[in-house]
Amino acid sequence: QVQLVESGGGLVQPGGSLRLSCAASGFIFSNYAMTWYRQVPGKERELVARIGSVINYADSVKGRFTISRDNALNTVYLQMNSLKPEDTAVYYCNAHARDPWRREYDYWGLGTQVTVSS
Repeated sequence: QVQLVESGGGLVQPGGSLRLSCAASGFIFSNYAMTWYRQVPGKERELVARIGSVINYADSVKGRFTISRDNALNTVYLQMNSLKPEDTAVYYCNAHARDPWRREYDYWGLGTQVTVSS
């Protein structure tokens, strides 16, 4: 049974930091690219950071957020520093892979709320 469980969200003041974690189970974690997305009501889900063979960040978080993974713990992290009110969103963890036969595997967590407010 595939599971992605996010944690670490909460309420933080502008300029503060949070560290999100996503614990994975039920699949071979090291074979998957892991991505953090975020979504606010009424807007499309947007990519925040991805770690696979390369690391990518949304322009809006470059220099403030850092994605990392621990394959031994089957966990991906998102360190968020210098948080701004516009970072407020539900943050989702995603796992994605494509096998040699080009079949796609795509898993999602249920999300964790991050609220940046004074």
